[in-house]
Amino acid sequence: MSLSVPLNGLKGDNEPAIELFVKAGSDGESIGNCPFSQRLFMILWLKGVVFNVTTVDLKRKPADLQNLAPGTHPPFITFNGEVKTDVNKIEEFLEDVLCPPKYMKLAAKHPESNTAGMDIFAKFSAFIKNSKPDANEGLERGLLKTLQKLDEYLTSPLPDEIDENSMEDLKYSNRKFLDGDEMTLADCNLLPKLHIVKIVAKKYRGFEIPKDMEGIWKYLGNAYAREEFTNTCPSDKEIEIAYADVAKRLTK
Repeated sequence: MSLSVPLNGLKGDNEPAIELFVKAGSDGESIGNCPFSQRLFMILWLKGVVFNVTTVDLKRKPADLQNLAPGTHPPFITFNGEVKTDVNKIEEFLEDVLCPPKYMKLAAKHPESNTAGMDIFAKFSAFIKNSKPDANEGLERGLLKTLQKLDEYLTSPLPDEIDENSMEDLKYSNRKFLDGDEMTLADCNLLPKLHIVKIVAKKYRGFEIPKDMEGIWKYLGNAYAREEFTNTCPSDKEIEIAYADVAKRLTK
């Protein structure tokens, strides 16, 4: 599948030619489960640049793609014909070349936003891949602890939310995302992973993010209200399929 984003967007004369290659879903065409693919998809969308997206079926990788980026799995991009393959370096490159005043700056202002929730996916992976019932409770506690830390970060006011001249002490943050009311690179990294945790842990472990973690639920709700997230996200079914063999059954 290949499409132009924004939909029906027309590339201007001075616009770079950008193509994003992402992992295809189980049907070989739709968007597949890959938080790294979605991360780059979100960044380009948020930048407001016109770009093409091609989904790559890893079971039947086309010959012309093999020639373009031999031995490389999605995601990767071509920028004015030049292939770039490392996700972190692509993020840095896009932030550098797609810069103000024409394109939005997406770097977080607060360094802590870049590390908030960084342990969640590793704890989730250990939890979901475990097959020993006696280890399950401890691994679940480990995941809960990292989720709690993220919830605390999301609900704690950032320095620029606090009015030093106010008599009232702001105890609860009203921001929508990690670093403020707009998505940043930090959100592009964390949100796809957090969504996977929500879908997969419930499907294969009956685990749900506690409802009293209001910061996380509000954060996810704000993401689901943005097309930059929903239109770059694989379907829930696609995520479940991707983890069907990864999620281990608890067996004695």
